[in-house]
Amino acid sequence: MTAGTCPVDARPPTLEDGEEIADAVRDRVVVAMSGGVDSSVTAGILAEEGYDAVGISMRLYSTPQDSYTKSCCSPDDLFDARAVADSLSIPFYVANYEDEFQKRVISYFIEEYRRGRTPNPCVACNDHLKFDILLKRSLALGAKYLATGHFARIDRSGDEPRLLRGVDRGKDQSYFLFGLPRQALGRIMFPLGGMTKEQVREIAHQMGLETADKPESQEICFVGGGDYKQFVADALAKREHTPGKIVTESGEILGEHDGIHNFTVGQRRGLGISYHKALYVKAIRPDDGTVVVGGNEVLMDRGLVAERCNWLSFDRPAGPLECSVKIRYAGEPVPALVTVGDDARTAFVEFEEPQRAVTPGQAAVFYRGEEVLGGGWIEESRK
Repeated sequence: MTAGTCPVDARPPTLEDGEEIADAVRDRVVVAMSGGVDSSVTAGILAEEGYDAVGISMRLYSTPQDSYTKSCCSPDDLFDARAVADSLSIPFYVANYEDEFQKRVISYFIEEYRRGRTPNPCVACNDHLKFDILLKRSLALGAKYLATGHFARIDRSGDEPRLLRGVDRGKDQSYFLFGLPRQALGRIMFPLGGMTKEQVREIAHQMGLETADKPESQEICFVGGGDYKQFVADALAKREHTPGKIVTESGEILGEHDGIHNFTVGQRRGLGISYHKALYVKAIRPDDGTVVVGGNEVLMDRGLVAERCNWLSFDRPAGPLECSVKIRYAGEPVPALVTVGDDARTAFVEFEEPQRAVTPGQAAVFYRGEEVLGGGWIEESRK
């Protein structure tokens, strides 16, 4: 194969389609190449190990020129990915998924803020783009695996593959991967999961990769300049936004605001009001635009309700589940008791100790030691 444009089927392939086609080339691996050092090293490792590696970059959006170096998967990053693929002598393709990304990630991002929730676009991108559309496309191209540069691990030593945390705790990305299809774990590879970021950089230098010293992406990839509030405000200006009042839990009106998209649970700075003590956002009511604030003590919650749960270690827990729960990427899993509803899609979480700023719209991910058991989307907190 030669570098070009990834063919697009008239009918999206199913997982079953890919499994049938994959028998033809047992060692072919499609590598999702974002143009960063992690996916570059992933491609390099697999090529060196003798896999029939094929690089594919997803074109997801167009951004202003001055923001190219601040994101991932931007047009400039596609050039970097192509350059790495050329240096590794592996085929490289670009797949245009801008429409899907707009519908499943950007529109979701805007709508969640409009509803007074805090979205997690990285999870949405993994669920709907990388490990759905791109995975199916990879299998349909005859690949046995889809590989990415995520810092997570898949344990294949038992009867069923298990998703584990990455060895580098500072870079562990298992929190973003709870939505992976359970049946697809056997088709996914995370070659960097047992490494530290420093080791990845060192390997990139040893391989002479162009991206060895490329800075990390720290911002929301599709938000030029990093100002997500302005990005959402601009989008809502074309439709609607929800202004309202800022009040205490007792109902005292402290001020007004021009849109609930400016707030997230736990926020302290940028409230636009003055008070005799520090105030934090406790709740956001999208129906009337009310933002409820209070002291730090109002942020402590005993539990939460998670919806749209996905289970990776079993179809559903057999009973109440003692595990650890992580409610934000930057946090650590904390002990909790999880009770699952009749349909296995709703989980009721009771923390061993109250937790601060449980945020609707974020993910609650369930762990047992190193293993990711599953997760869901936080619907509400509970006192």
